[in-house]
Amino acid sequence: MGTERFVVLGLARPRCEWFRQVGQWSTSAAIPAEFLRCVTVEELRRRLVGGRPYSCALLDGSLATVDRDLVQAVRDAGAVALVVDDHRQRRDWVALGAAAVLPVSLSREVLLDTLATHVPLVPVAAPPLGDDPGGGDDLDRVLAAARVAAVCGPGGTGASTVSAALAQGLGQSAAPGQVVLADLARNGEQAMLHDVRDVVPGVQELVEAHRAGTPSVEEVRSLTFDVVERRYHLLLGLRRPRYWATLRPRAFVAAFRSLRRSFATVVCDVTADFEGEADAGSLDVEERNLMARTAVDQADVVFAVGRPGVKGTHALVRVLADLAAFGVAPSRIVPVINTAPRHPRARAEMTAALADLAGPGLGGHATSGPVFLPERRVEEALRDAVGLPAPLPAMLAGAFEATFERLGAQEHRGGPEPVLVAPGSLGAASGGAGQW
Repeated sequence: MGTERFVVLGLARPRCEWFRQVGQWSTSAAIPAEFLRCVTVEELRRRLVGGRPYSCALLDGSLATVDRDLVQAVRDAGAVALVVDDHRQRRDWVALGAAAVLPVSLSREVLLDTLATHVPLVPVAAPPLGDDPGGGDDLDRVLAAARVAAVCGPGGTGASTVSAALAQGLGQSAAPGQVVLADLARNGEQAMLHDVRDVVPGVQELVEAHRAGTPSVEEVRSLTFDVVERRYHLLLGLRRPRYWATLRPRAFVAAFRSLRRSFATVVCDVTADFEGEADAGSLDVEERNLMARTAVDQADVVFAVGRPGVKGTHALVRVLADLAAFGVAPSRIVPVINTAPRHPRARAEMTAALADLAGPGLGGHATSGPVFLPERRVEEALRDAVGLPAPLPAMLAGAFEATFERLGAQEHRGGPEPVLVAPGSLGAASGGAGQW
């Protein structure tokens, strides 16, 4: 059944605040609009001539590429041009063809009023979540609907068990088959924790299927195991840690998108190692950490798992600093203290110590309050392959839902912006004489 709504194209500078807010409003349904972000003006022009109807284009007036010709291209495509301008260049955008000029301190009310006044609605097909999106526009909408949680922690803290408990808690409050637990750690242990006798299929087969095509939702779901007792599906991890070298970066990113297309919520068990080429000077290191970097980059909520005590607190603080250095907003990080002490005073001391020690690594910003998981008979549940004991699943699912409700979906950062190479700069000396 078709519906009518606003379909909005967007073009702005990287990390532009109003651009990010419009994306969040669209994702959370705060505005009745589908917002499609464009990285370059070439992408915007390609979408305009692609045959799909658009309501309008939100253009950043501070970009040199936004000019009369681009505004006219938007109008030629049957859309309305709206310019968000800081008035530093003093251009008369209305005279250049724009329907309206919006302030950079764009509010939801101003945007809604402008859309209602100047922008027409367009018919948009609304296929169900499980349908295979053939084009990038539908893919943007589907990815915005899927939620992602990443769970990581130092070795021996029980991060893999916490991720399974989180998936169970989210699965208990969702329709059957809507949650998947993806084992994306280099040392994959979910097959052992779930007593899965088979070693295939797993993440390697999923990525291989995306090297030369795009599997359907049914094909993606067939590569997972249905954990009936806990109400989620399981994607097995690498069969050997060294097999990370078989995962090609673009194929893995496409495979991760397919997981988000096939399930409403994706819980990722990842290794707490996010170093990239810029950190270590090696592309191999970045590709080794590809699974963790991709999952954390797209995660709406990141759970950092630690244990009580001096060593446990120190290791957890290091993981929190690594997440912040990678670019995860501290407000989206939820510390988890596994097998926490029961006494309120001991928990208060741990909370204070964590805030005091993690503050510098987080740039002075605070994370969400820690979740204290009491000690329960987890070993028996794993041995008997039954549901993990209460209240662990409910506590973790509640922390995820509360954080997601407060912050909304995470806007995919997509890594650093490409930098143009100045003609003649390659091979030139970068320092003094004799330095290259």
